[in-house]
Amino acid sequence: MSTKAPQPSTDRPHDAAQAVEHLDALVIGAGVAGLYQLHRLREMGMKVRAYETGSGVGGTWYWNRYPGARFDSQAEIYQYWFSEALYKSWQPSERFPAQPETERWLNHVADTLDLKKDIQFNTRIASAHFDEANDQWNIETAAGEKLTAQFVIACCGMLSAPLSDRFPGQSSFKGQIFHTGLWPKAPVDLKGKRVAVVGTGATGIQVIQTIAPEVGSMKIFVRTPQYVIPMRNPKYSKADWEKWGSRFHELKARVRSTFAGFDYDFDAGSWADKTPAERTTVLENLWEDGSLALWLASFPEMFFDEDVSEEVSKFVRAKMRERLQHDPALCDLLIPTDYGFGTHRVPLENKYLEVYLQPNVSTVDCRKAPIERIVPEGIQTADGVIHEVDVIILAVGFDAGSGALTRIDFRGRDGRSLKAEWGNEIRTAMGLQVHGYPNLFTTGAPLAPSAALCNMTTCLQQQVDWITGCIDYARKHGKKVIEATQAFQDEWVQHHDETANKTLVVKTDSWYMGSNVDGKPRRLISYIGGVGTYNQKCDQLASQGYPGFAMR
Repeated sequence: MSTKAPQPSTDRPHDAAQAVEHLDALVIGAGVAGLYQLHRLREMGMKVRAYETGSGVGGTWYWNRYPGARFDSQAEIYQYWFSEALYKSWQPSERFPAQPETERWLNHVADTLDLKKDIQFNTRIASAHFDEANDQWNIETAAGEKLTAQFVIACCGMLSAPLSDRFPGQSSFKGQIFHTGLWPKAPVDLKGKRVAVVGTGATGIQVIQTIAPEVGSMKIFVRTPQYVIPMRNPKYSKADWEKWGSRFHELKARVRSTFAGFDYDFDAGSWADKTPAERTTVLENLWEDGSLALWLASFPEMFFDEDVSEEVSKFVRAKMRERLQHDPALCDLLIPTDYGFGTHRVPLENKYLEVYLQPNVSTVDCRKAPIERIVPEGIQTADGVIHEVDVIILAVGFDAGSGALTRIDFRGRDGRSLKAEWGNEIRTAMGLQVHGYPNLFTTGAPLAPSAALCNMTTCLQQQVDWITGCIDYARKHGKKVIEATQAFQDEWVQHHDETANKTLVVKTDSWYMGSNVDGKPRRLISYIGGVGTYNQKCDQLASQGYPGFAMR
């Protein structure tokens, strides 16, 4: 296996005065989707290059190198499915590998496919404007390099626009301040220091449980408590991986048809048809599995029926209460009661709750005393208290789904601005295109399962394959421009909303609904009709010649 470190590309200097280069296709991003998209378009013989802000490949697994970062999809299904040989050529060390191993794996993929020669690193795409006269995109990097491309495929990532400037006064802090999504490559020494962690979502939980043994003291700022599931993370031997490898084709077919792109699905039967004892047995077995199966493979009724949601939530609350030793204050602070299990993102964890029982750990209830500002000494809350610390870790999340795209100045037909349009209302055609932006394709964008509710490798590869097939179809039929029609986009948005509004998810404030970003239009960012259903709809479009996507 390759352990070769990623190297920045240096053969294309950023010189604004150089001749404008034309590409058949430009890929933004070199993460899971970007690498595969580059591979597929290069296979078609297109002149294509990927542009990556970081100095190496990996996307999420390049940027999110904070302490404790790791998978919550099992290694055997967080995979590329286009090559059985590639699947078998890498052996994960455990069921849920940590970030450094995942970054090495993605470098192994890039090196095996010889992709890095066609990736320009350390380069941020600043703008992309559609030139209607020439049916091409005019692209400019942050360094002033100008290019043109017939197609732009944005593989920017679902969680890649960190909310880094979150509180007033951050620049005044005398100590160190880190956002988990922008964690430095150089080691950060936390030994013996007074550390504040702001945020207890999936990322905050991983940080908290990881650094607790080494910090001098830790103050955790809690606003929204989370339902959590203990992760079961056994080591994988060579024999284990050979067993998974023998199931390659089975797993490849399975993940494409399930609700969330995992190898498990809602196979337990109906809640109503089971006795209370049978329901408890199902929940206990999935709890012991130590994966996201309790959320995504127990009873789908919990997403629609408030009574079922409450019963499943009670089950999880009881498990959490036991681990908190029935401490009333901690249970009130850390166990959700105002929303149902599964209507937020459900984190996996490893002895996270037990951290709160340590003598060097204290909490701040941000529901009672919200953070007002950062001051030189630390964090000031609304009750006037200044919490003095040496290090502040901001696990405060991202502008999910849409943020990575709106931070690029995309201008479509008639000069329309994607940032302005999505600032009013977020609309897409299946998360694959946006009407008014010809030859711009997207992966991981709003209103597709890949925006949040999916094992990401499953959904991102499916979208890349569909996009590649659509471009290939157009080229073979002598068409140069592809654009989702207004009617098709409207139809998809209506279907998306009707599907979402049947669930309890839309009644819960979370980043799934854009609630974590001030002023963001409220809409479920991810299609919740199921990965299998979405894939069938995409396959049907392809088989019928892409109706709804006008070509000329």
